[in-house]
Amino acid sequence: MRMVSSLDAAEHLQRELSHLGIPSDVHDGYGLALVSVWVGLVVWCDCERFWWRTGWDAGRKRSIYAWHPILEPARAAGRIARRYADVCRSYRWSNEIVTVTHEVVQGSKTA
Repeated sequence: MRMVSSLDAAEHLQRELSHLGIPSDVHDGYGLALVSVWVGLVVWCDCERFWWRTGWDAGRKRSIYAWHPILEPARAAGRIARRYADVCRSYRWSNEIVTVTHEVVQGSKTA
């Protein structure tokens, strides 16, 4: 079996996410690679698996994680896409961003 580097795995996942219309950035170092997808959605990659935070266990006061083998990046991307939809729906924009976005939209309508 061929060993896959964490960076190769992260870049493959990034391509699969892109096919689903989800932009992301890849960063690597110290034997790990990260795929930054959205605020609060970062996927870590090592040479064996992808893993990402899916929630919070208040009773144990710790994060809950999902993981998927790196040998199935397309399936992992599908699972991450569902999480992406969840975090996008639940993200609360700051008042400043809402105001600036509204001004930009209104400015483009008058131009």
